[in-house]
Amino acid sequence: MKIGIVSDGQYGERAYEQIRRRFSTEWILLPFSSLLVVDDIDLTIPPCDLYISYLRHPDIAIELIKTGVPVLLGVNLGPGFIAQAKEYNPAVIGPETMCSLLPNTEFWQINEYAKVFGRPVFHVLLEGEQIVWCQPIRRSPCGSTDVAARELNKQMFDQETMNRFALSICHTCRAPRFGKTCDKEKAGIIHLEELVSSLKGINPGLWEKSTQALKKVTCTIVSACDDEAK
Repeated sequence: MKIGIVSDGQYGERAYEQIRRRFSTEWILLPFSSLLVVDDIDLTIPPCDLYISYLRHPDIAIELIKTGVPVLLGVNLGPGFIAQAKEYNPAVIGPETMCSLLPNTEFWQINEYAKVFGRPVFHVLLEGEQIVWCQPIRRSPCGSTDVAARELNKQMFDQETMNRFALSICHTCRAPRFGKTCDKEKAGIIHLEELVSSLKGINPGLWEKSTQALKKVTCTIVSACDDEAK
């Protein structure tokens, strides 16, 4: 399967570097227009099985969608835009965040991609309550999952470690801090929820304790992101 990362230069470079390691991937750079309305768009791009759009202008994004090829919206322009886009091409997915995607859509191209990149899945080895090794099986396309997972090795799985892990995701995440649908704090919470869920089958007691701590950690994440945005 061939994936095209379509960008106007602001977002997508890190996703391209990650995705190209697992799929045949093309970097497609289109000009960004500051005009409110863009007419006569000449969209000449390489053929791909799936396009991931980091385009910020809705008119240019619509031209990409009109190709009829499945499109994953890395920059989600809102529910109204998605409703309009689906009139041209039903194979358009605008996930809440790029790390919330699951391989359960109607479109095999998006599902193949989402088996590798999307809502994270972790394989964790423990000694008691100490993390010996943490390896992402499915990860975010920005690379934040791998960075934060490496920082867990040799750490005790406690509330302090949970805080550090989630804030590491927020720091590394490429999502807009308070974007239309893709925020850093949401990415941190999603990753932490999935990390905690990975404990259920290997240490039920630690899983239960960590689940109880999730609410406090979630409040810390939102507060930290609020402070950093000021």
